[in-house]
This record gives sequence, C-alpha cells and structure tokens, in this order.
Amino acid sequence: MLAAEALAGLALEAGGYYVDATFGRGGHTALILQALGPEGRVLALDRDPQAIEAGRHHFADEVRLTLIHASFADLAALVPAHAHQHPCRGVLFDLGVSSPQLEDARRGFSFRADGPLDMRMDPTRGEPVSAWLARARLDEIRQVIATFGEERFARRVAQAIVARRSKGPLESTAELAALTAGAVRTREPGKHPATRTFQALRMFINDELGQLERGLTSAVEVLAPGGRLAVISFHSLEDRVVKRFLQRESQLDPALARLPVIPAERRPRLKLIGRKVRPTEAELERNPRARSALLRVAERLA
Repeated sequence: MLAAEALAGLALEAGGYYVDATFGRGGHTALILQALGPEGRVLALDRDPQAIEAGRHHFADEVRLTLIHASFADLAALVPAHAHQHPCRGVLFDLGVSSPQLEDARRGFSFRADGPLDMRMDPTRGEPVSAWLARARLDEIRQVIATFGEERFARRVAQAIVARRSKGPLESTAELAALTAGAVRTREPGKHPATRTFQALRMFINDELGQLERGLTSAVEVLAPGGRLAVISFHSLEDRVVKRFLQRESQLDPALARLPVIPAERRPRLKLIGRKVRPTEAELERNPRARSALLRVAERLA
C-alpha cells in the first residue's frame, strides 16, 4: 500500500544505506533493493521473529540486506552498530499489523477465526492479552478500549469481560469477539463490532504508540542530512502521533524566534516534503484495504 509513493518519498540513491523499520514479509525491502546498485545496503527490522525467519529464507542470497529481530524503537543503537559508518539516507515505517499476522489464527490478532487470545507482535516477550485481561481492573480495561479503540461502548465491553472472567479464564478470540458483539449496541456499516476492541487491545499490549514515538525520535537521530523519513499509517491514532512529531520537529519554537542566533540544538531537525499522500483510485480498486493508508514524508536538515 502506497509502496510507489513511499519509495518516491525516500528519493532513493543507488549507493545509499536505507532502513526498512517494519520488514513484514519484505515487500518494501524488495522494492528498495531493486532500486539500489551493488553498493547500496538495507537494514530491515521486525519485532516478529516469524517475519525475520521468513525473510532470511526468502532473501538468503541477498548480500546487500541485513535482517534483525528487533523493535524500531531501538533504531538509534541498531543503525550505528550495523551501518559500518555508511550515512543513513532513509528510514521507512509501514505501521500496523501485517497480513500474515492477521491470517494466522494462532497469533490471536483476528476476530474472524478462533485462536488463542495472544496478540503479541513478538511472542517471545511480554504477556498475551489473555493474561492482562485476567488481572486488569474494570476501569483499566475500559480506559484501554476507549483510548486505543475509540470505542463508544468501552464500559459495556469491559463489564462483559469482567463478568465473563469470573467464570474462568478468557482465552479465545472467538469468545472475546462474541462478548464484544453483545456489548456494542450499534455497528458501523461494514465493520465487525469487535474491530475497535481488538485494535485497542493489540495496540496496548504491544505499546504501539509508545514504540512509534521512540522509533520516530530514533529515526531522526540516525538520518544523515538530506536523508528522508517516510511513514505509512492506517488509523487516526497512529497518524496523529506522526503528524504531531513531524510538526514539532519541523517548526521553530516561537519563544526563540526573536533571538539573533538560534542554538543549534533548538533548530528544526526536519522539513516536511509535500503534503500527506493517500492511495489512488486505481490502488483502491486493486486493494480496498488500502483505503485508510496515509503517507507522510520529511527530510533531515543539517
């Protein structure tokens, strides 16, 4: 989704060093590699060990690619460790959950197929959603669903969860989806009533917005002057974080505007490149799931 636009935003150079911060199944990485010459390099990261395993198999003969099982929140340490002093010319984020994660019922991301109520992007760390729901207070559950899912009926959903867990562990995605459907009074056209609750629990258990804030900050730190940052988001909460970050990093603090000399550490670190980009009608016809995708691009200043 928005792949061509994102690569155009990165302004790829044949011999450049680039970071795909959200490898997934390697679609963007493959396109970047196609645009690079023999001297170009890509560092690709993913929190999901299954994604990295699949990538190492698929790109086994690609010497220009380094694959790391890691969070993009750690970019500030990972790029210097692996770039071998190559200046970083671009960082790409493609946020949200990947299709393979959604389609694998064992991962617990989807309400469309029954599976364990897990939702961790990295199953080797942290606790599954089922464990958190077993111990969280009603108001904690309500707040998570209301904040990260923007669900009008968050209290009713939380009450249903707490009532159900009094009878035994809640460990099934199908059961959570059914509980939520019974608690959500009205449904948005074409949207399952559990959509917002599942989104909220996934974002919370993976600290997605916190990871995004740290990842964006790290990306600016590792980018060379003139390097590009491209971010594809899929819902308003993600885009709000990205928009505010880019605005903050591209604008001078008004309190400093009248100073004869602006301290270097207080000058804007980014400039915005163009306006936000949405999918074309042609892409939407090919892939209706792209309808919520949005791309923002910025460039690192000296």
